[in-house]
Amino acid sequence: MRWLHMLGILAILFALAATPGTTKADEQYEPLKQFSQVMDLIENTYVRDVNRDELIKGAIEGMLKNLDPHSAYLDKESFQDMQVETSGEFSGIGIEITILNGKLTVVSPIEDTPAFEAGLKAGDVILEIDGEPTQDISIMDAVHKIRGPKGEEVELTILHQGSNRPEKITVVRDVIPLDSVKSEELEPGYHYLRITNFNENTTSELQRAIKEIRQHGKGVILDLRNNPGGLLNQAVSVSDSFLSDGRIVYTKGKVKQAQMSFSAKDEKDDLNLPLVVLINAGTASASEIVAGALQDHKRALVIGERSFGKGSVQTVIPLADGSGIKLTTARYYTPGGNSIQAEGITPDLVVPFVAQKKDEEKPFSFPAVREKDLSGHLEKEETGDKSERLANGDKVELMLKKDNQLRLALQLIKGIPVIKALQ
Repeated sequence: MRWLHMLGILAILFALAATPGTTKADEQYEPLKQFSQVMDLIENTYVRDVNRDELIKGAIEGMLKNLDPHSAYLDKESFQDMQVETSGEFSGIGIEITILNGKLTVVSPIEDTPAFEAGLKAGDVILEIDGEPTQDISIMDAVHKIRGPKGEEVELTILHQGSNRPEKITVVRDVIPLDSVKSEELEPGYHYLRITNFNENTTSELQRAIKEIRQHGKGVILDLRNNPGGLLNQAVSVSDSFLSDGRIVYTKGKVKQAQMSFSAKDEKDDLNLPLVVLINAGTASASEIVAGALQDHKRALVIGERSFGKGSVQTVIPLADGSGIKLTTARYYTPGGNSIQAEGITPDLVVPFVAQKKDEEKPFSFPAVREKDLSGHLEKEETGDKSERLANGDKVELMLKKDNQLRLALQLIKGIPVIKALQ
């Protein structure tokens, strides 16, 4: 009898699908009718009882997941976490993660966090979290499992790129620092500014550092390597700190609110010193906006490796029940009308990062993961219309010794005034 019941349901569905004389309005509602029919089938014939709210939540998650790698459903806890990440403290290990070819993958560890200290690198695949496989896990579920109270441990099974032997790493969660700007004087007059992410305090932190630099500065190196991005308005105001006029970035989307354009203002606090910007495969989103604006206006010499290539804008939209969705609503374009989506920013001078492994003299380069490698990424669109001061000299020496890109940047920043004088 159960089989006859199921066959009867299927016969009804086929009859509905074959009904002639449908109008355009009927065609628009047909997918919703199909959705309702499938949900009824699941509730009536699935092997165990299921909750309708869970089915709908799963359907919403699936819809957003199939759009692109950056759109997602946020339950109440995730929605609150999203707000905290850009404005307050949170506990975790400090990594940016994504799904790459169905695998949970590290985009970039945040500097000076437990993940960074534990040796996690861009391109590492997380196979297990506390012994639970990550196969088919969503980004938000992975975030919930990795994040936790300060002082508690999380065990990650990691597969490093180029290795076929998984490694178990135990990381102790801590409060993730939201200080995003670090400043250092490499040599008298030549300053190093490192921006690790873009949160609500980034521009104010940068301005404090610039205030000190302006008095005796000769040149600045702006390090955006392994910066996963953050708030769009902060990327705009950081760019404006180095530009006196001209467009910084503009966006194009389907709705009016997604059509935005931001331009620099001539302020007395703008820094006009020679500028070199460092980027790599971990330079993503908001940090690419800054690098692209400074490059297009020829305000800075950009060196390093091609950036990540995330040229889309996400809007977090609250829902009535306290949850929300993160939805890709626009593409952004550099001042010259270039979309860097799935392509990234190409440096003016390509300089691969080379470091030394411990106890070895042979140099190696770190692997890279970029937007174009993500499943379901938006394709590149045609171009649009055209502070903590470290005083320890030994530490500076060590920074320069282990970082060939930074050494070259320091040499170049000294030569920029000479080059300009010859032009």
